Amino acid sequence: MKKYTYSAKASDNRGHWWLVDADGAVLGRLASQIAARLRGKHNPAFTPHVDTGDAVIVINADKIKLTGRKMEQKIYYRHSGYVGGIKSITARKLMEKKPEELIRKAVKGMLPKNSLGRQMFLKLKVYAGGEHPHSAQQPQTLKL
Repeated sequence: MKKYTYSAKASDNRGHWWLVDADGAVLGRLASQIAARLRGKHNPAFTPHVDTGDAVIVINADKIKLTGRKMEQKIYYRHSGYVGGIKSITARKLMEKKPEELIRKAVKGMLPKNSLGRQMFLKLKVYAGGEHPHSAQQPQTLKL
């Protein structure tokens, strides 16, 4: 009798949908758990080179918390590609402008930096309010 390690295939992924309420949650702790769920680390058939993760819907992104003085001290940078084209924004201003981006940026930084990571990131849906348009997928509530 041969014993071998099971390697999941893309067709093996059933793809559950999970609903996460970010009300009062700490950004980094929430993002790490969402990234693990997107990656499929919770799945017994986890395979690093295959997308075995689930889709995650995050609501109430505008009620997320950051610990310490990160709201004023954490700075997000981007660059236009031109000389002197660096732009920066603090976490507080980003929260006022686009609260969904805080969660997206945190989760994206925790996923692999390759085509598989980009594919996993597409399964993350973030909404500032308490409503979402994905009721047809029948998401299950996930307590984090």
